[in-house]
Amino acid sequence: MTEVLAVALITVLAVISPGADFAMVVRNSYLYGRTTGLLGAAGVAAGVLVHVTYTMLGVGLLIASSTALFTAIKLLGAAYLVYIGLRTFFARAELSVDLEGKRELSPLGAMRAGFLTNVLNPKTTLFVVSTFTQVVGPETALWQQAGYGLFMSVAHFGWFALVALFFSDGRLRAAMLRRQKALNRGIGSVLVGLGVTLGLAR
Repeated sequence: MTEVLAVALITVLAVISPGADFAMVVRNSYLYGRTTGLLGAAGVAAGVLVHVTYTMLGVGLLIASSTALFTAIKLLGAAYLVYIGLRTFFARAELSVDLEGKRELSPLGAMRAGFLTNVLNPKTTLFVVSTFTQVVGPETALWQQAGYGLFMSVAHFGWFALVALFFSDGRLRAAMLRRQKALNRGIGSVLVGLGVTLGLAR
């Protein structure tokens, strides 16, 4: 149960912390409307599954080949959580999204934009790898690991679908942006605490 809660908490915090995926969904929802934003969110969720797949395969091989290397990656993952937490906490600039140069975007193009944004997003890469090395134990059943990966994907879709709904409506968009700084500080504090706790755990 502790493992499940830890995966859920880290996933939710990582999903809602602003990054390239957030900026992409915001921009496309604002410029092209709700449907395009939702398709972008679906692409983001599909991109997460790519990271989950290679991480599940890689972590298993790593444990089998070198316990020392696996431990080193765990410590790097904990350091990453602290780093991203501090960056999120001290972020002062308002969200910057390029809203110039509006062009037509097909449904396939919207999904592709979301997919590529997340597949090539270092934040998502490190979040998935950190979770599977920090929290998910070697004894965790394969079906349960797959379940965690599916949850990560669904959580991304749920959050970015919500973002698409907000940013395709002018009033909701303004309300969300007003709370950005407080959200960043809350997320940052929890991520730093998690990173320190996981780094010190044996």
